Amino acid sequence: MITTLLAAADPVTFQWSPKCAVVMILCNVLAYGIARANIEKPNEGFPMPNSQFYGGLSHGSFVAANCLGHVLGIGSILGLAARGVL
Repeated sequence: MITTLLAAADPVTFQWSPKCAVVMILCNVLAYGIARANIEKPNEGFPMPNSQFYGGLSHGSFVAANCLGHVLGIGSILGLAARGVL
């Protein structure tokens, strides 16, 4: 009985589309800019291979920027989907 109640409470979700991917990519690019501007020592630590492609960010800074980008991205995607844009 509890599983049918939980299944009935499942909200309608949106379908993935290329628009979602574009929003996530833009949020990650924004996060790289935020990381580059706000991390005190962005190139300290284990270097990324071909670091010129990553804006000179070290491995830790790159992972941190991606984490921030995905948090911004999922918030943006859910917000835009709730508004009916996606």
